[in-house]
Amino acid sequence: MSKKKVIIMVIVLVLGITAVCFAYRFRYYFIGTSSAPVEAKENSDFNIQDIQSSVDMDGDGIDDQTDILQGAREYIAGNPVYKSKYYQTGYPDDQYGVCTDVVADAMRNAGYDLMRLVNEDILKAPEIYGIDEPDINIDFRRVKNLKVYFERNSVRLTADIHEISEWQGGDIVIFENHIGIVSDKRNDDGIPYVIHHNDPFQVSYEEDILEKRDDIVGHYRVSE
Repeated sequence: MSKKKVIIMVIVLVLGITAVCFAYRFRYYFIGTSSAPVEAKENSDFNIQDIQSSVDMDGDGIDDQTDILQGAREYIAGNPVYKSKYYQTGYPDDQYGVCTDVVADAMRNAGYDLMRLVNEDILKAPEIYGIDEPDINIDFRRVKNLKVYFERNSVRLTADIHEISEWQGGDIVIFENHIGIVSDKRNDDGIPYVIHHNDPFQVSYEEDILEKRDDIVGHYRVSE
């Protein structure tokens, strides 16, 4: 093979890799990742009553349960790109985020400042959290801390995904190293989808994942 052909092949390979990287980097801007599952079912399809909270923390006329669900959808509508960073602001102020940011932003939409709330709870019981030096800017963005916080400060619900009426849009589901908001959309068996941000390779933010995971460690509701 001539030297010229080798150079051409290398150039083509480099251009191909560059194109793939570019498409991956900007994939969220070109595909409908934030839209709800097209063929998903809803509570009414299974004669399940929609749950509404008796609490309206931010006084906007929308109950907490609905506010949290709407907040999660508004967050993913911004097409956040998965990347773990530290922010002096606590809450991310750019296009990046991780799984915990879906929950924190959803709760902020309902009037709950998770950054402040987790920090206050850590200061009350640092031994339970296992934290010697609290950092308000990052502690609320760690799954292990949120597991402790929600266990102490919210309504604990079943982890059995087949008790479908007990799972409602706006609930919080925690896995061993991941967290998300329960969707109001369901699969054909009535198992709800999850609104989450799992990794850089995720195609959709709202996915049918509960039956595929065996590491659910908590299911919570902020208020009843």
